[in-house]
Amino acid sequence: MELSKNELFNAIKEIVNQSLLKVFRGANSELLESYWQIGKLIVEDEQQGKLRAAYEKETLKNLSNQLTFEFGKGYDCTNLTNIRKFYLAFPILDALRQELSWTRYRR
Repeated sequence: MELSKNELFNAIKEIVNQSLLKVFRGANSELLESYWQIGKLIVEDEQQGKLRAAYEKETLKNLSNQLTFEFGKGYDCTNLTNIRKFYLAFPILDALRQELSWTRYRR
């Protein structure tokens, strides 16, 4: 079966779009799980008798500096605070809806 140039383009475009969607979903799922695990570690460390205010000021600042140096932007104190809150809001990993993006969870 011979396709017109437009049909060929549209068929290839559909394959590429489906592939990109699968990649996005997989990457989003991994990002959510990694943020959940980071939030869990922060909360567990915080609950070792440290005062919350002091913890957030110093530990999150130090973590932010180290993570930003190692991995680039995305790990500022605000985002680490959001990651911490994310874990507190969803303490059961299986309760996450993988189709929702990190931006949606932050809201």
